Amino acid sequence: MHIEAVNLQADDIDIAGQLYLPEGDRPYGTVCACHGIPAGKPDPNDPGYASLAEYLCSSGLAALIFNFRGTGASGGNIDMPGWARDLEAALDYLYARDEVAKSRLSLLGFSGGAAVSVYVAARDERVKAVAACACPAEFGDWTRSEPQSRIAHFREIGAIRDDDFPASPEHWLDGFRVIRPINHIARISPRPLLIVQGSGDDVVTVEDARRLYAEAGEPKELAIVEGAGHRLRHDQRAMAIVRDWLKSLA
Repeated sequence: MHIEAVNLQADDIDIAGQLYLPEGDRPYGTVCACHGIPAGKPDPNDPGYASLAEYLCSSGLAALIFNFRGTGASGGNIDMPGWARDLEAALDYLYARDEVAKSRLSLLGFSGGAAVSVYVAARDERVKAVAACACPAEFGDWTRSEPQSRIAHFREIGAIRDDDFPASPEHWLDGFRVIRPINHIARISPRPLLIVQGSGDDVVTVEDARRLYAEAGEPKELAIVEGAGHRLRHDQRAMAIVRDWLKSLA
């Protein structure tokens, strides 16, 4: 496989990523992977999404991984509508690449990244399929909490870096309400949707997955992985389901 560093711009913020290209005839079915909201400081022992990209690439799929603003090597501060604009910039980049099969451009999101994937796919017809892993139906307690406590948490873990951000804490918190997946998932149809959920997830519940599945249009699939936790990219069974589903897309 061939790996290229990717540098994107969204709202004049540097967004860092890597594009993994497989061997074989192009254009390739392509997956844009979207990570979740960080719960703590980066774990130096976690290789991140590189292993997932390699796994997909070894199956003949091109894969783009990147850091949303406020995370990893990207600039800026965590902001949900901003994350949606970051993903749009990633789609712009992929759509301009000759190696990408435009009819087989999919999103693979995890947790908060799955929520953003649903939101963007509902509005962008360039997305031809969505796999949403551990996707919340809504942000619930987040949107009912005091914004200053959330901001303090993200500042502590390095996802909010600028002293003057956000300009309006209430407006920043509203961003989580805007992205609310249950309000947008029906608009993905008639493009294929896969929802993957672990039965042992202590962050997002199986009920979230069932609510999203009920609201979504056809074609749709729901896979409940018995005993799997929230970090589904570490569960081989879950990722095999995702890989096989992505490869089945014509």
